[in-house]
Amino acid sequence: MTGYLTTHVLDAARGCPAEGMKIELFRIDGDARSLLKAMRTNDDGRTDEPILPASEFRTGIYELVFHAGAYLDAVGVQAGEPRFLDAIPIRFGLSDQSHYHVPLLLSPYSYSTYRGS
Repeated sequence: MTGYLTTHVLDAARGCPAEGMKIELFRIDGDARSLLKAMRTNDDGRTDEPILPASEFRTGIYELVFHAGAYLDAVGVQAGEPRFLDAIPIRFGLSDQSHYHVPLLLSPYSYSTYRGS
């Protein structure tokens, strides 16, 4: 099996997929943090293709940054200044050649993630 990485975002407060959220993927090598790509979620809260496809997959440490503040602003969620949640980084390791799914469940004042399938 060849590894790959997918993600999606659900807006738990509004009860719908988080459409149009910017997500960045970084590879972490020691103290170095390299941007691999940036994508936006579609109307189902997913990226149109794996955020790390099989052709680019390598084991190692990665970080997804979900731009939640800009998304919440775009959908009209009122907030104080500064917003409680803005950019949400999730750092994780890919240790074998399999499908990794790292979703985000979001509300204006909380979030959760897990390794999905």
